[in-house]
Amino acid sequence: MPKSLFQEIIFTIIMVFFMVYALICYNMTLAIGDLSNAVFLGAFRELLIMGPIAFLLDMLVAGPLAKRFTFKIFNPAETKPIFLILSISVLSVMFMCPLMSLAATILFKGGLLQSEVLAIWIKTTIMNFPMAFFWQLCFAGPVVRRIFGAVFGRK
Repeated sequence: MPKSLFQEIIFTIIMVFFMVYALICYNMTLAIGDLSNAVFLGAFRELLIMGPIAFLLDMLVAGPLAKRFTFKIFNPAETKPIFLILSISVLSVMFMCPLMSLAATILFKGGLLQSEVLAIWIKTTIMNFPMAFFWQLCFAGPVVRRIFGAVFGRK
């Protein structure tokens, strides 16, 4: 787990890449109905837009909220680290998925001026949540923590 603001920034950049890139690929695949090499390449263009948005939302909103709720539920001195990690991960997805789905709705699905914006945002969130949840817990979270541990060392 990050121990300084610098480490938190690096951790968040790595996590944003793994999470946002995967969710962009997922949404592009849903939109076109097929997964192809073009999806993997096209996702990099969208990552340039969605990556900074995700970074800011995670650093300023979702990350602090996830940690605040986790540390209200668990005492870090008495709790096994895995429970803290899982709680922060789950809460991060719970906050980030609706926020990023709103950003995608505004930027790529017609914006705020259309009459169905609320329905589109809710549908986008519902479609993204299972993928974001399982991707975070089963792949991105463990891989990013492994990379982070290799770079910064483990306690």
